[in-house]
Formats: sequence, structure tokens, C-alpha cells
Amino acid sequence: MGTGEITIKAVNSKKDLKQFIKLPYIIHKNHKEWLPPILADEWKVFDKNKNSGFEYCDTILLLAEKQGEVVGRIMGIINHNYNKSKNEQNARFCYLEIYEDRDVFISLIRAVEKWGREKGMDHLVGPLGFSDKDPQGFLISGFDDPMTVLITNHSYKYMVDFMVDDGYIKKLDLVQYRIPIPDPLPEIYSMIAQRVLSRGYTVKEFTKTKDIRPHVVPVFQLINETYQHIYGFAALTDEEAKEFSNRFLPILNPNFAKLIYDENGELVAFIVGMPDMSKGLRASKGKLYPFGFIQLLWSMRKTDQLNLLLGCIKENKRNRGLDTVLAVKIFNSAKSANFKIMDTHLIMESNTKMRAEYERLCAEMYKRYRIYIKPIVK
Repeated sequence: MGTGEITIKAVNSKKDLKQFIKLPYIIHKNHKEWLPPILADEWKVFDKNKNSGFEYCDTILLLAEKQGEVVGRIMGIINHNYNKSKNEQNARFCYLEIYEDRDVFISLIRAVEKWGREKGMDHLVGPLGFSDKDPQGFLISGFDDPMTVLITNHSYKYMVDFMVDDGYIKKLDLVQYRIPIPDPLPEIYSMIAQRVLSRGYTVKEFTKTKDIRPHVVPVFQLINETYQHIYGFAALTDEEAKEFSNRFLPILNPNFAKLIYDENGELVAFIVGMPDMSKGLRASKGKLYPFGFIQLLWSMRKTDQLNLLLGCIKENKRNRGLDTVLAVKIFNSAKSANFKIMDTHLIMESNTKMRAEYERLCAEMYKRYRIYIKPIVK
């Protein structure tokens, strides 16, 4: 971007926020592997009246300007609920976007470090948003493979170089797998699933989105109960659960939602997938209107890939074969829709049990993301 004085300013107006939201679309304009987020969603994410995360988090949004041009952005977050539950004093950075300019990176990251320090925090960690449901981690391998899942960062390699050179170290890695959908599914899976279901479990499957809505509350209750071990996860409030479901239900294909209830009518496991919409998002540049929504629907109908979004099993019901039941149900639906590939979304590197399950099905790990951390106390 050339030389010149860098100015850091807080986002204080709608004009500033528009620049903040639009900047990634400009920086990644010629980045063919990048996936533009849905623009309408971005406005909701950064709207304090529509994102309840702002109610319990301290936040700051900053822009970097050079020679009168916006050349970078960053968000700082302090999730007090999470810090209290984990006995941490961590500030987070996220939504960091810059051109390949080390000076802009240093100016932005120092500004958030200073902000976090003034708030009494002792470390800065990221990229990590309000929760693990926001984009997290910088890509460290798999740069040449197009991004297919919305809530991930397909960052340039220079972001990693800047982080490491500035003394940030690995906090944890997240991995992403691609699984060839087996055809046929190994017979042992169906045998195990039948035996498990004979113990009083019931699988609920759907053909209409409206039929899923009565199950939204128990789904998020189970998420809150079982996701506590996932780094960065803070229990979702009722309002956040509503926001998340309203965001994804309209574009969810109900055929790829599978819920398991036990003999007492309690939800004990579920999995939700979504046909890949990445080609439609690229074609529409993230805009739903006037024709973007049609492009998204078209791409979801034409794709041969199913992306997993969410899933979990109640802790006291694990190692009982429920994972096999979910696998059989989701694979059968995927085969019926002529899908060839399933994307696992992000998995913590330390989740060796889940990774082993995927690798038994000849899964290929094709992307790795890293969350960084650094002390900020002088």
C-alpha cells in the first residue's frame, strides 16, 4: 500500500461501520479461494441491537487509514461470561483484515493489545469472536483449496507470518476434513445402528423446515450442555440461540437434520448438515438481493457436497453407538441426494476420538487453522 502515516480510529458511525463491513470484499476481490460472507448477515453481526453478544461483552471496532484510504480493520472482544467460567483474563481479537502491510498489522494489533490491557486483561487471543460460532483461527495450511464453509477464515499466508514475527504463539489448532461418502455404507454400521435403535431410541427426520422449529430449544440446551469442553465456547443465551436459528433455518434443508430422542422423550443426540452453497455465494458476491438468493438456492441444488454444521451427543449417552446411528442416517440422506463428499467443518486438533472416526472413513484433512495467544501485560 506504499508509505504514509497510519491512523487508527474507532468505528463510531454508520459510515465507519459500512467501511468496516465492506473492507474484506475489497481486500479479497481477486482472492479466488476466499468465500464472501452473506452481506446481510454481516450487518446483523455488528449491530448491537441484533447481536446479543454485545450485551455481555466489551467490544471495540477499529479501522486503519493510510493516505485517506481504509487499509485495515480489527475487532476487540472481552467475553466476561467465558472469562469468568474459565478463570481467564483474556481479550480476543477477530475480524482482522489487512493488505500485505506489516505496519498496518502492528498498528491494529497494538491498539487492541492496549485496549485489552487497559481493561485489566493479561493475554490477547485470536482470531476468536463472541463464541466458537464466529469465524476463528487463521488458515495455516490448505491455502490452495477453496473455502466452502461460511464461518471460517480463508486468510492470506502473510497473516500467519505477521502473527509469528510479532511473538504470537499457538494456542490451539482446528482441522477440517473432507469425507468421501461411502457407497455402500459398510454393513457393520447398519447392524450397529439397528441394535442401538432397538434399545428405545427414536430418530426424528424431517421434510419441512417448520417441523424443526419445535426442536430448536432442546437442540440449543444440548449444545450448551455438551460444548463446554470446546475452546472459546460460552453457553448461548436464549436470545443468541434464537438469533442463530433465525440465521440458518431459512436456508436449511430439513432432510439433513437428524435428532435422536431416548425412551423418556429427551433429546440425546443430533446432527445438522447443509448442502454446500459456496459457488452461489461467489457468484452473488455475498449479496442476497436482488438475485443472490436464487444463486444460493441453485448452487445448493447442484452441489455434490454436504457440509456439517452442528452435532453432539449427550455426555452420559456417549460410547453407546448413537454416533453410528447419526452417521447411517446422514450418509443415507446424502446418498439419496447424490452427494459425493461431506465436509466436517472445524474440529479441535485434540479431539482425537472424532478425528479417528472420520479417518476410518478415509477422510482427508485438507485445512488447518490456528488460534494464537500472547501476553499483553507489560
